[in-house]
Amino acid sequence: MRPAFSLRHLTLPAIAAGFVAVLVGYTSSAAIIFQAASAAGATVSQLGGWLSMLGLAMGVTSIGLSFYYRAPILTAWSTPGAALLVTSLPGTSLPDTIGVFIFASGLIFLCGVTGLFARLMNHIPQAISAAMLAGILLRFGLDAFASLQPDFALTASMCLAYLLARRFLPRYAIVLTLLVGLAVAAGKGEIHFSPQPLAFATPQFIAPHFSWSALLGIGIPFFVVTMASQNAPGIATLKAAGYPSPVSSLMSWTGLTSLLLAPFGGFSVCIAAITAAICMGPDVHPDPQRRYWGAACAGFFYLLAGLFGGAIGQLFSALPPSLIHAIAGLALLGTIAGSLQRALADDKQREAAVITFLITASGLSLLGIGAAFWGLVGGVTAHLILALPARRVKCQDGAKPS
Repeated sequence: MRPAFSLRHLTLPAIAAGFVAVLVGYTSSAAIIFQAASAAGATVSQLGGWLSMLGLAMGVTSIGLSFYYRAPILTAWSTPGAALLVTSLPGTSLPDTIGVFIFASGLIFLCGVTGLFARLMNHIPQAISAAMLAGILLRFGLDAFASLQPDFALTASMCLAYLLARRFLPRYAIVLTLLVGLAVAAGKGEIHFSPQPLAFATPQFIAPHFSWSALLGIGIPFFVVTMASQNAPGIATLKAAGYPSPVSSLMSWTGLTSLLLAPFGGFSVCIAAITAAICMGPDVHPDPQRRYWGAACAGFFYLLAGLFGGAIGQLFSALPPSLIHAIAGLALLGTIAGSLQRALADDKQREAAVITFLITASGLSLLGIGAAFWGLVGGVTAHLILALPARRVKCQDGAKPS
């Protein structure tokens, strides 16, 4: 039974988790969106409109899905898909690009309606899902402590603040760590705001054009990469955190949202993985059934980001990279630990889980598809092979083996 909705479940840690999730999402990949829009030939105003539309779409879907399912369901744009567009779109007209967006979104919606994607995800053991999530998040944990080298004072002060807060005020550990980081960065003069004022960028409608060469050469790979490298890890993240996710419904809603907003630059709305994990930790709320407020708060910050379009990226870029790496890694420590525990708990699935973890953490890319997908493929393959029944060996003299 879903927990009843109540504003009393909204806490300061949930607000902080939502802010950190959006902060990490924009600072880590907003630049790729700029490059993808530029590769499509979008103007500066159109580019700002794309970011506005994406922010509004992710905000509405994150709030709506989290409240309806009472689970921390956070949406995001497809960063792997955007990276593919950067290299694939040059030479493609803007109307053809919009046609590609509509085509790929329609395929995602079709996967949701037919339930094909849900049936595929149901065959993945929870240990392998947890191992894949740990592999995805490993880089963020490593980056947090690697930041000690370029900016020791800032990173060390944040680590110390986190440990002290975890000891004495565990629910407010991330909030206090973020405040300490901002204070130290401001004291060192490392926060540099852009003189450009925040402004709303109006999304512009672009009539689509459907070209077979663009649909097959860009649309199909974009669909595959988005499903394999963004939606699959996103669903696995929910599963690994113990939230039974209605896969088909989530694919249908996000696919339909992208389909409707594609002519305005909303090229993809997917299920988030890394940023969603920030909203699922015990710091958000001790009760897992109340953590949906973390994703809902992130949706609110998405809406703010959408209202101010491209300028919000400049606001986030004012913060030093070491602060971003440290707060992201520290916010994910609990999720990384929990994922590793679930991945290694069952000794029958342990070896397959380790294979999944190592492949995912390796960062390899094959056929344009990222390591998270291949981690799942490698883990499931290992699980199936290791689960084969042992062959009975007959004795040479015909006697039964002892």
